[in-house]
Amino acid sequence: MAALITALPAPRRATEVAMSDTPPATPARSWVPRAHPLSWATLAVTTGAILMTAVDGGILPAVLPAIQDEFELNNAQAGLVNSMFFGGLIVGALLFGWLSDRIGTGYRRSWTWNVAMLIGILGGALTFGLAGSFAAFLLLRIPMGISRGGSEPVNVALVSEWWPKEYRGFAVGVHHTGFPLGQFLTGALIAAVLGFAGWQEAFLLIPLLGIPIIALQAFIGTRRNQQKVYDWIDAHGYTKPLPELSTRPKGLGLAPVKDALASPNVRWSVVLIFLFLWAETAAVTFLTGQLVDQGIDLGLAALLAGASGLTGWIGQVVWGAWSDHAGRKFAIRFLVIGWAASMLAMVFITSPASAWIVLLAWGLFRNAPFPVVYALLIDSVPRAAGTAMGIMIGIALGVSGVLAGPVAGWIIDAGGFTVHYVVLAVICLLGLLPLARMTETVTTTATAEVPK
Repeated sequence: MAALITALPAPRRATEVAMSDTPPATPARSWVPRAHPLSWATLAVTTGAILMTAVDGGILPAVLPAIQDEFELNNAQAGLVNSMFFGGLIVGALLFGWLSDRIGTGYRRSWTWNVAMLIGILGGALTFGLAGSFAAFLLLRIPMGISRGGSEPVNVALVSEWWPKEYRGFAVGVHHTGFPLGQFLTGALIAAVLGFAGWQEAFLLIPLLGIPIIALQAFIGTRRNQQKVYDWIDAHGYTKPLPELSTRPKGLGLAPVKDALASPNVRWSVVLIFLFLWAETAAVTFLTGQLVDQGIDLGLAALLAGASGLTGWIGQVVWGAWSDHAGRKFAIRFLVIGWAASMLAMVFITSPASAWIVLLAWGLFRNAPFPVVYALLIDSVPRAAGTAMGIMIGIALGVSGVLAGPVAGWIIDAGGFTVHYVVLAVICLLGLLPLARMTETVTTTATAEVPK
């Protein structure tokens, strides 16, 4: 009897029994996403921040024809205006992505993110007040680029660390609906602004949107609130984004950079997103001008240029959520093909009606690759996610932005819009090459890959 008693397991505390014996409330891969209310609140705030980022990125293309008229610029020179913005973006993405990992993951990312957002708010206000000359306007594109590059990677990492890992693709996808919504909203807002003011007033939209977003994030993104989220995730049998609420890397300051670059997925993602962003930057920079060339009024052309935002949220949510179940690479493969087809369809835009049809169709694919690739990066290097996305955004978005505008302007001047869009379709299809070298991070019934 004594031996039997010795062999029995020691009694456990009631809370320990509850945590270990209670089965998950829902299947690990339920199609209906579940999360703590604070996770949903964080998703709403970060979606608003992405919407502001989209408005920021969409203002220049929307008012570029007016700027060209005022400063007497050709298409190649107009592309150089974009290059200043993306030069700042490279610095911001690399710096703030790295800082967000060094200062700390989780709730500490809010501190880094708020600073990046403040730079954009100040840049928008100063562009309105001080951009009376072309030189001043060019210089003020730099802080706007730093803010855009710095806020996006931190924002994506932040939302991913407030959601169960099982719904990471969904959360990042919904969060990225701020881009298509912002793209359409930009067109509508710019059309309204141009009705009673000049292009300088359009840049006031940035502080008007950014100030309440920063205030909300500072209120929600606290250690106490994140602890509530993690307790909920544990209690419901899901997987926490990281074992700890917040981590800070030890050792050299470049440790997050080394961790990120050690992953082949990070390196190939830079190439893949570079190709997508080259096509997007080249397309949107001159889209309003193309519509104006077709005899469409500038206000209507600005509105039409943002039409893809009306359907963009569908592609973001559907493909982000689908990648949680079918795999990240599976989703990206279809998006590459959809992007190439959309670029070719741009050739047939000759009127407002054809513009609505083509641009609404493009919206189903336009922004969808980015949240899927972001989710793949976070899967691959969760503790260096800010740095990894900063590298990808800084190099892919920054370099493509610097180069795509001038090159696309030269192609349009030399060969017209048909040649322009054929080149962009080929660039999109080249994305299948780096995709083939990447490793799947989601376990599905069709693959034996183990998620990292």
